[in-house]
Amino acid sequence: MTSQERIKIVLSGKVPDRVPFHDSYWATTMQRWHREGLPLNISADEYFGCEIARIGGDYTLQIPYQLIEETDRYRVYTDSNGATRRDLNTPDGWTPQWLDFKIKSRDDWYRLKDHAIYNASRISRGILDAYNSEHEKGRFVTYSVHGCFHATWNKIGMENLLIWMLEDPDLITDMFAVHTQLAIDLYEGIKSLGVKHDGAWVSDDLGYRNASLISPAMYHGLVMPYHKQLCDHFTKDGLKTILHSDGDVRSLIPNFLTAGFTALHPLEVKAGMDVRTLKPMYGDRLVLFGNIDVRKLAGTKEEIEDEIRTKFAVAKQGGGYIYHSDHSVPSNVSFENYSFAVSMINKYGEYK
Repeated sequence: MTSQERIKIVLSGKVPDRVPFHDSYWATTMQRWHREGLPLNISADEYFGCEIARIGGDYTLQIPYQLIEETDRYRVYTDSNGATRRDLNTPDGWTPQWLDFKIKSRDDWYRLKDHAIYNASRISRGILDAYNSEHEKGRFVTYSVHGCFHATWNKIGMENLLIWMLEDPDLITDMFAVHTQLAIDLYEGIKSLGVKHDGAWVSDDLGYRNASLISPAMYHGLVMPYHKQLCDHFTKDGLKTILHSDGDVRSLIPNFLTAGFTALHPLEVKAGMDVRTLKPMYGDRLVLFGNIDVRKLAGTKEEIEDEIRTKFAVAKQGGGYIYHSDHSVPSNVSFENYSFAVSMINKYGEYK
């Protein structure tokens, strides 16, 4: 069974031969693992057999990059959405600090709105070759795009987004609508080149550690219509849609189902998500994707086996589960530990 076949079976609500495997890794984790035994000429996703590929295009405002300041510790620049950021000069590039935004008012948005329209330059020239390469490996290839909430706060900042959702919902609705149409047009542009995606992957971070960033009512009224528009469009081509959202989004799951999402990723343990609780509640309607605690992957082998064994025992019942860490694998996880975790995934992930 190929990865493409395996994941299609799971997303269709059926039972595969084994739990599908996919994960994400920090750049510093790769550096450590190459020192500890991972061959230098191969990536972790190839070595361990990650089964999903994500292919998309440029859905930013396409504002020219501008470097403002660079030191040994950080880099200050204006990104393609017009946001001024300070990023640490680390291989992972984590912990960005948002300093300023070009869009600070309704007038600013209308002045830049045409920058969010589809054009052919948003698709890389090598995309068909990349697609063919992944498909030849048997991987499940998804169309990857950010949803309207995340894409908009990248343009105006989280604080402004939350305030304007309350005080000027018509402006936010316009921004959400324009981005969603761009996401659809970009998908159609890629498809016209001969790319036949197996599914869709929408990233839209809607939670933080203790709760969702917005209420279920606000999600239902302002965000869900555009999530549904995306899901409905992909459904026309027979594609299932995976939603990525970090944080505690338990209160939003009923609305995610109404929007049309098939799977939820990555089920962050630190935010209170647990497949053993979610499976009885939603397992017949939602594929659960992730939830293996990266803190346990940095622990003892007994902790690793217990984490995988106890969660797989519940999550894999009747299908409906894909392995992933509960976020991405950090550099405090050794190559030895992760290799052991993969052996446990193989041991407990088989369907007898």
